[in-house]
Amino acid sequence: MSTTTETRKFEAEVAQVLHLVTHSLYSHKEVFLRELISNASDACDKLRFESLAQPELLAGDAELHIDVTWDPEARTVTIRDNGIGMSREDVVANLGTIASSGTRRYLEALSSEQKQDARLIGQFGVGFYSAFVVADKVTVLTRRAGTDASAGVKWESDGKGEYSLDAVDLAERGTAIVLHLKADEDEFLKPWQLRSLITRYSDHVAFPIRLSKDEDGKPTDEWETINSASALWTKPKSEISDEDYIGFYKSLGHDFNDPLAWTHNRVEGNQSFTTLLYLPAQPPFDLMMGGRDERKGLKLYIKRVFIMDAAEELLPNYLRFVRGVVDADDLPLNVSREILQQNRQLEKIKAACVKRVLDLIERLARDEPEKFQTFYKAFGNTLKEGIAEDHTNRERIAKLLRFASTKGEGPAQNVSFDDYIGRMAVGQDTIWYITADGYAAAAGSPQLEAFKAKGVEVLLMFDRIDEWMLGSLNEYDGKKLKNVAKGELPLDEADKQKQEEASKAAEPLLERIKSLLGDAVGDVRVSARLTDSPSCLALSDYEMAPHLARLLREAGQDVPSSKPTLEINPQHPLLQRLQGEGDEGRASDLASLLLEQAEIAAGAPLADPAAFVQRLNRALLAAG
Repeated sequence: MSTTTETRKFEAEVAQVLHLVTHSLYSHKEVFLRELISNASDACDKLRFESLAQPELLAGDAELHIDVTWDPEARTVTIRDNGIGMSREDVVANLGTIASSGTRRYLEALSSEQKQDARLIGQFGVGFYSAFVVADKVTVLTRRAGTDASAGVKWESDGKGEYSLDAVDLAERGTAIVLHLKADEDEFLKPWQLRSLITRYSDHVAFPIRLSKDEDGKPTDEWETINSASALWTKPKSEISDEDYIGFYKSLGHDFNDPLAWTHNRVEGNQSFTTLLYLPAQPPFDLMMGGRDERKGLKLYIKRVFIMDAAEELLPNYLRFVRGVVDADDLPLNVSREILQQNRQLEKIKAACVKRVLDLIERLARDEPEKFQTFYKAFGNTLKEGIAEDHTNRERIAKLLRFASTKGEGPAQNVSFDDYIGRMAVGQDTIWYITADGYAAAAGSPQLEAFKAKGVEVLLMFDRIDEWMLGSLNEYDGKKLKNVAKGELPLDEADKQKQEEASKAAEPLLERIKSLLGDAVGDVRVSARLTDSPSCLALSDYEMAPHLARLLREAGQDVPSSKPTLEINPQHPLLQRLQGEGDEGRASDLASLLLEQAEIAAGAPLADPAAFVQRLNRALLAAG
């Protein structure tokens, strides 16, 4: 065993985090104690689980606990657990890197106007580094359970870019984190302050948190348990206050915000289990940027024994924002991830969790609209994924979706399908919508003109996920969903006759435009959609919207190319001018501009922007 000290540099992003943490966080400094105690609790949970298969890991020290002590002379605070501990490799992996795909966004947020907001800590697996908010040096002494005393590791850093590693002898397993406090952090050397913070943030940690008793302001060898050390979810709901629920959420979810809502249920019968599920008030930064891969939502316990962070097995992906606990009575204790994925009992628990979450969201939508709007702004797009992923609950999910509308209040997404159906005209059997790359593009689309003229409401869908989602949502409550830009519009007999007459009268103009545009279009026809604009694109029922095709191509996806159908309004002055234009060059420019402006309005990229600008300039000069 080498006794030589090894010095290493932090991973680049860790160095950035440390710099920002130590120089930018001024409020809520006490976050460090909550984070370090939560990490200690996780270490005890992991040891308790591993000891089920390897009882020898407990090695005569089966009472798992977390100890907090202080030393006013050395100016240190120490948080120690007798949990799983770390090997040298574990220390390098856990304290020298940040394994989070959202780290970049975290750094950007921490560097922004929110940089003094300590609630960002913990959302990216960087909770340990909050120690440097109050300490100018941190020492970690750790030994993994099941190893010899000589396998101890000492990690030390001043948070300025490097850390040292030493091999040391440690008589006991577990981890001790020693914080060498900064000169102006004396408040954390006061036992009453430590007691207050433990009670406020960590009361419901399921292991005893012991604080060394003081005598004349100095710590003694006696210990006092500060927290209730009980599994909150096992208590009757009548004995739990809202403050208890909120406090448990904050210790569970590393979130300084209060949860938006929660549901606590006990199921008895052939299969008994308890669920305590929370809706956060705001999403973590990595919910969309890697959240699908790094899901940490629900913790699975079996008879109060922690098994794993098992969101993937306990909730479908589209509910990955939910936080909470599931405690089952009768799942096999020797489960592995592979067995969990195929376990029928777990499927029943999963179905129950989904039901409880959807019940909770529905209650917010019905009884607390302001909270629901907060939820929907944060997680509406994530919820939409369930339309494709959860066929069983598709109708329930669709009922919760909200959109802007031509009869709504600007870009506010507050119109439900039920609201729309309630305003339908007699005889209308279709829910009409349009998708676009933004609210302005949707609200200003020329395809809406005929609907506006007839007073028919159209839902405006402008989130990027909408077009994909609608591929799995063809109807709601027996009403078909149809895109106003796709297919041919249903017309009554009078409108159909007008359309036929207009098409027949415009046949020479249609043929001329087809000739001028050649292979650039698949077809040219008279539009039933337009009343004010000269042209628009029309898509087949199964054709991808141009704005989505553009996004997919920009992301490197192969998207089949198709020739657009151009619809024209023969009554528009531009079409009448084209019809009487004797100069073939100017006529060609006008025909191309009609197609290009229709493509721009639909969100399609122009094949040759420079040529478009030249044509537009020629048309403007000719008009002058």
